[in-house]
Amino acid sequence: MPVKLTWYGHACFLFETGGSKLLTDPFLTGNPLAPIAADAVEADYIFVSHGHGDHVGDTLSIAKRTGATVVSNFEIQNWLAGQGVEPTHPQHIGGGYDYPWGRVKLTIAHHGSALPDGSYGGNPCGFLFYLEGLKIYHACDTGLFYDMKLIGEERIDLAILPIGDNFTMGPDDALRAVKLIQPARVIPIHYNTFDVIRQDPQAWAKRVRNETAAEVTVLQPGDFLQI
Repeated sequence: MPVKLTWYGHACFLFETGGSKLLTDPFLTGNPLAPIAADAVEADYIFVSHGHGDHVGDTLSIAKRTGATVVSNFEIQNWLAGQGVEPTHPQHIGGGYDYPWGRVKLTIAHHGSALPDGSYGGNPCGFLFYLEGLKIYHACDTGLFYDMKLIGEERIDLAILPIGDNFTMGPDDALRAVKLIQPARVIPIHYNTFDVIRQDPQAWAKRVRNETAAEVTVLQPGDFLQI
């Protein structure tokens, strides 16, 4: 069965798999590029990579409205529970868990993680999804790190990588990440939401095609890819 991925801008995706809807880092309210309002999004699970406001985003309101299970590190899970969010499921870096629709493992990410109210947000992470026989690596917010090569040993079908620079990898390091991971396909994210992370994704895609064997899909917010 194919997996459908819809990009809502920044690091927010909706994965539809096996009848379940998985939402990542739902920064919609306040995102000038978001193609959908937070109160229109449906989710069965929400994955939060770290505590920054542009990633926690609308997690509280969406989770309370939909009853979605929120998956995050233990520190964010405790914070969410204190905000009245339930159910939640804590994981941590290097740990995986089998859900009814597939498996998710948390990977390292080099970034920060303070929560919107200043609370400690634990370590940031990326997500490695095992869905319908596919391996999808959502790097979330991170700088380049050499252990991406180990992630690549999983034979990644799709890598989702930030290219915005300033807060995360920029185009040069994101290209190096593709060379380390060697995914079959890659999608650039986390760019153009703010002026400070403005990039040309098509120019980056051309470089990736010229220097690697990866297929590149550049989405506009609201576009979807089915794999």
